[in-house]
Formats: sequence, structure tokens, C-alpha cells
Amino acid sequence: MSPDQPSEGAGKSLFSLQRRERLMEELRAHGAITVRGIAVKLGVSELTIRRDVNLLAEEGLVSRVHGGATLPSPLDRSAAAGRPTPHSYSIGMVVPSLDYYWPQVISGARAEAEEQNLRILVRGSAYDAADNRRQVQALLDTQNIDGLIVAPDLTGERGQELLRWLNALPIPVVLAERRSPVENPAHRLEWVATDHAFGAGVAVRHLWQEGHRRIGCLADSSSPTTPHVVRGWRQALTALKIPVEGSVHEDSAKLDNGRAGHFDHVLELCNKTGTTAMLVHSDTQAVAFVQHCVDKGLQVPGDMAIVGYDDEVAYLAEPAISAVRPPKQYVGKVAVQLMAARLAEGRMRPVHRIELNPELILRESSIGAPRVPASGVLQESL
Repeated sequence: MSPDQPSEGAGKSLFSLQRRERLMEELRAHGAITVRGIAVKLGVSELTIRRDVNLLAEEGLVSRVHGGATLPSPLDRSAAAGRPTPHSYSIGMVVPSLDYYWPQVISGARAEAEEQNLRILVRGSAYDAADNRRQVQALLDTQNIDGLIVAPDLTGERGQELLRWLNALPIPVVLAERRSPVENPAHRLEWVATDHAFGAGVAVRHLWQEGHRRIGCLADSSSPTTPHVVRGWRQALTALKIPVEGSVHEDSAKLDNGRAGHFDHVLELCNKTGTTAMLVHSDTQAVAFVQHCVDKGLQVPGDMAIVGYDDEVAYLAEPAISAVRPPKQYVGKVAVQLMAARLAEGRMRPVHRIELNPELILRESSIGAPRVPASGVLQESL
């Protein structure tokens, strides 16, 4: 055997074009192939070989038969003329919301699926591990899906059990905007997620550059994004030598005194600590906080600069709110790309885990140096 000629075992490292060339060589030599036989010979999954056969059939190079392929005949080509190309794979997608944040993720996934000749089946769920599992199981029971893109609730024991279950499924799974924790690595799962800590850091540095020296954080602890936002906020404060201890950090999910009472409490803390800027997650909370500040007679951004997080509705506020914008469509797009590559290359492909950087969209709420107020301006407004 020539040193340049691959052995049978070398099929595991073949790229898709090389695999298809090998398929054609086998067909020319034997007239037909079976999916199972050629998958064993090349060391890849049967799903990968089926995809290769589909691609070759679309180019008119082979004829698909049950369990394999043959060299094409003129009759097969004429019968296929004008027939729509079938989808090569079906992908299930389960997201926790269909009206905030996730529609753009779905849009990106659908557009990429069209490019990849994949079918996307979307189910809406809730931020609840039990419901996530029900929706995934419904796809598994009623649809012939080849892979799964899911944004599960990973909190608590139910969330961790769900993660272990997803990791054990016999089809590939890609997490969207989720990561497995260190204590439960889920080694088979791939993911694409926004680097929310990076986004929070960009927001804090922007506020610092505008002249703010005490920058607080108001975030909803019930959101899976919040731990990353808070981590990025803390890291940026530390890097800028702003004391983390004593900085305003409040949970917008705790509204014991109602929203107005909670916002009054936040402003009291800002007044005591000299805080002149706040990072607020999500931007629906940022809109409400801006309105509360304006109602209290505060100038935004003069007395209180605000940056929101998510950029879903931040532009609707008066004044319009600067916001960190995650690349939502690209989260969906890259999730489908990961799935397509996994289905094409099989188990030999290394697990990929990808983080995407968000961007800061600047608007009126955070641009300009803080006003140097008379002593107690916030307190007088309360």
C-alpha cells in the first residue's frame, strides 16, 4: 500500500468530500452500497452516510434505495425532475418563550436550517425543567427527529436531572444560551451561548468612560442570564478599582413593597453610596426604572445613567435606553451549524462549545458626564 493511500481505518478522519469520493469508488466497484456496511468501513455514523447519499442523489450521482444506494439510472433521473428536494434531517427545537428574546433566536435557526436543507420543528415551553422535558419528550414521541436544540431550565435538582437526561439521549443535543455547570459537565452536549459577563463588562466600562465612579446593578435573580451579568459587573468593578463591597446590587425579582417601593429603595441606596449609574437586567426592568426616575424628578442621564440588558424594548423608553444586545439570531444560526456538523461528521467530531460576544447599543440614557448635583438631590426627589 502506498504511504499516501489511506487505510480502511483512516475513514474516521475523512472530511465530507473525501467520504463522498470513497462512496463513489465503492459504487463504481460494486454497483451498490449499504448504509450500514459503508458506515462501518469508514468509521462514521449511519446518519452521516445517509446525509452523504442524500447529497450525492441531489447531484444526480447516485440513486437512493432502501438501506443504501446504487449507481443512477436514466429512469431515476427523469422521475426526479421537478420534484422538491427533501430535507436531509429534522431538528427539534424547544425554547422557554415565544414572545421575548427567543423569536430572534428561532428566526436565526430557521434561516440557517433553510441553507442547510434541514427541517426545524419548534415547541414553546416555560422556564421550568419539568415542562422542558415534557416538550422534548413530545418531539421524541411524535416526530422523527435527528437532533435537538434546547434551552432548558438548569436550576435546582430537577434542572440537573434534566441535563443528565439530555446528555444520555441517543441523538445529538445542542444547548442554546445555556451551559452545563462544572459539577455536572454533561460531556456529550454542545452549546452556543452569549458571553453575558463580557457584555456586562462592556456596559460598566462605558459608564466609567462617561465619568461615573459608582456603578450599581439591578438584576432579576430568576433569569438564567443574571448570574453571568452579575459576574461580569463584579469583574469590571474590580478591574476599574471600584469597591464591589458597598456597591448597589439589588434583585429586581424581590418586590416585597411593590415595584415602586422597590425602586424607591434602590434610589435611596444610590443616594447613600453616591451611585450615579445602574446596569439593569432585563431592559423591561430598565424601562420601568427610567420611568420611575423621571417621575421622581431625576434627570436621566444627568442624575442617573442607565444601561439595560437584552435590547428588546429599550429603544421605546423616554429617554431611549442604551442596552447590551446579545447576538440572538446568531445564537440560533450557530446552533444549527453545530447540529449540521455533528450529524455530518458523527461521533468522531470533537464537542464544540461556543461563546458569542454581545454589543453595546448607545442611546440617550447613558451618554454624557454625570451632573454634579447639590447635596442630597436624590434624597430631595424621594
